[in-house]
Amino acid sequence: MLIPLQVAYKPVGKPEIGVNNYQGFHPGKTEVLQKGWNGYGTRPLESDIRIDHDVEIVVRDGCRLYVDVYRPAETANKVPAILGWSCYGKKYSALSMLPMTVWHCCVKREQLSGLEKFEGLDPLRWCPRGYAIVSVDTRGTGNSDGQIPIMGSQDAEDGYDVVEAIASLDWCNGNVGMAGNSALAISQWFIGATQPPSLKAIAPWEGAGDLFREQFCRGGVFSMSNFDLITEKIIKGPSGVEDFAEMYRRSPVANQYWNDKRADMTKIRCPAFITGSDITSIHTMGAIRGFMEISHDRKWIKWSSEQEWFELYMDPDSNEELAIFFDRYLKEIDNKWEDTPRVRWTALQFGDVPDIHEINSSDFPFPNTEYRELFLGDGRLEPTPVGVSSVASYNSEQPADFVNFDYTFPSASRLIGLPKAILYMSCAERDDLCVYVILRKKDKHGNTLDHLNFPLNATPYKSITEIPPNERASLNLHQGSVGVLRASHRAIDPKRSLHSQFPFHPHEVEEKISPGEVVRLEIGVWAMGIAFEEGQTLSLRVPYTPGGRVMH
Repeated sequence: MLIPLQVAYKPVGKPEIGVNNYQGFHPGKTEVLQKGWNGYGTRPLESDIRIDHDVEIVVRDGCRLYVDVYRPAETANKVPAILGWSCYGKKYSALSMLPMTVWHCCVKREQLSGLEKFEGLDPLRWCPRGYAIVSVDTRGTGNSDGQIPIMGSQDAEDGYDVVEAIASLDWCNGNVGMAGNSALAISQWFIGATQPPSLKAIAPWEGAGDLFREQFCRGGVFSMSNFDLITEKIIKGPSGVEDFAEMYRRSPVANQYWNDKRADMTKIRCPAFITGSDITSIHTMGAIRGFMEISHDRKWIKWSSEQEWFELYMDPDSNEELAIFFDRYLKEIDNKWEDTPRVRWTALQFGDVPDIHEINSSDFPFPNTEYRELFLGDGRLEPTPVGVSSVASYNSEQPADFVNFDYTFPSASRLIGLPKAILYMSCAERDDLCVYVILRKKDKHGNTLDHLNFPLNATPYKSITEIPPNERASLNLHQGSVGVLRASHRAIDPKRSLHSQFPFHPHEVEEKISPGEVVRLEIGVWAMGIAFEEGQTLSLRVPYTPGGRVMH
């Protein structure tokens, strides 16, 4: 059901030929690109691919949406379709986006065809496998009618209609899947929850599930995240896009609008192959909640140590594994996919040390998890309560000022799961405070470590320590798992909490505090997997100062 609330929109740039690979409006145009075609000076096609441009699909309210269809040209057999759904242009490719990022995310041009919708599957790889790749201009983008919704019920309703329309096309075998990173993953939670009969499998790889709690208002603290860049540089359409800053001004607490941006994953009925990681600043908990809340057992989660675009476009094994999943559910091939371990985790080692992969489990959190409490002491995390009370303070107006609490492991250990921080805090001069905490790793000499989000041999450097400050960003370096909470949003609804370690904050009211009043803050820290050697240290830092160059 669409929300009965007026939504604010702001203008975006109109499509221009030559900008973001927009090539004009060509309904009815069909062409075949021959094997060896290399129109972007990148990777030549490995098979003939037929492209149907600007195929019109009319959704239930009469709006016309347009899709491009890439399908095998060499077969008369019906094929399954994999849909890439986002508000980015259907011809906006990784070749357009990745030059804006550090090191181009270590993705080489010669690994791409330029036909891929950014964050989506490359037809070069998938058409020879007997799949059609469908890229959509969602409502209000490109030449599609309407104004641009960002996730939520309108976008999901459109997705339902498009899935069913694709399944009915004469070249399709009636089975549709969805795949892709980030925006293309987030949309899968929402569309999957509407249960289109022809949607037979989804593969949300790194996808948030709640735009209020995980992107724009994490912990009750508003941030435009990367969305200003997206609306300025990427999204193009005839009208406008939802204005999150204005919607927050109208309601800084959760209301019908913000609640519509939380996917109900319990309603997803089709098989799901989920990936996630510690290292994203947006998507970690969407992947976790998706796995934990989908109520059937045809779900799998794989935890990664690599940035999502690198993994999608540079890791051939990831596409091979995804093909096995889709072969099972879109082609109905009995290929033993169900024997895949339900949970495969990675423990980060940080520094230049390779990570530990394929830590398998039957469920998440791991059933054999041992939960331990550590107590804040004088700069330390103690295994037993400290007998004397004390105060640690920092100046929140000085970004370099923080307090630190360390625990040094007496033996090799792994921390895999959902951490939580319980802090008692006050502010002498304000009626509210925004608290950021981060869990960092230190080596045996007390040096704070970073994790590199790409294989070291794919970067221009031989060690993380060589990376200069102007090339350090959240996209390529992960410092540790973070928790955020505004004190006035501290209320918890235990019945809606994902886990006792990850409290659910309704964000429905603001409870201001009196200056100097001590309040209890229960802060869920995003999921982590870290391996520690004997003598290495876990460090709790308050506050963590978000900032620097963020491109994700």
